[in-house]
Amino acid sequence: MISVLFVCLGNICRSPMAEAVFKDLIAKQGLSDKIFIDSAGTGNWHAGKPPHEGTISILSEKQISVEGLKARQVEKADVQKFDYIIAMDVENLGNLRRLAGYDKAGYIGRLLDFVPESDIADVPDPYYTGNFEEVYDLVKKGCEGLLQTIRKENSLSCLNENNIG
Repeated sequence: MISVLFVCLGNICRSPMAEAVFKDLIAKQGLSDKIFIDSAGTGNWHAGKPPHEGTISILSEKQISVEGLKARQVEKADVQKFDYIIAMDVENLGNLRRLAGYDKAGYIGRLLDFVPESDIADVPDPYYTGNFEEVYDLVKKGCEGLLQTIRKENSLSCLNENNIG
């Protein structure tokens, strides 16, 4: 099974949004039994808490489930466990690379690396900006690009070709 971990600062806005969006995408493509998805934060302030109300609101509006999402802090073991570790911004990317150190790790990169046409490299933190709609749009594009990459790198075919992002 392929494993993907989305990471932001507190794990209540961007990374749980990405986790939910990605789960929705793979479910629609019939790949839920092939890809494991989780999210975490580099900080521990919100551990055990549900996503931010803005994240819940935008996902509910888009009819994407937030069931089971609870904040947690990324751990050293995650570096070896996950095939793809996807940071929302350069600060968290740096934190993840420091955490990984010289240990063997899967791919560690930013979500918007999978959106070549993007004018920005980092998903802005809506905890500070309040713009959950912009973040959702960026996360959705990033997740679609990431899924295309994962499918290509792992020779995964969709069971439902009508829902390819």
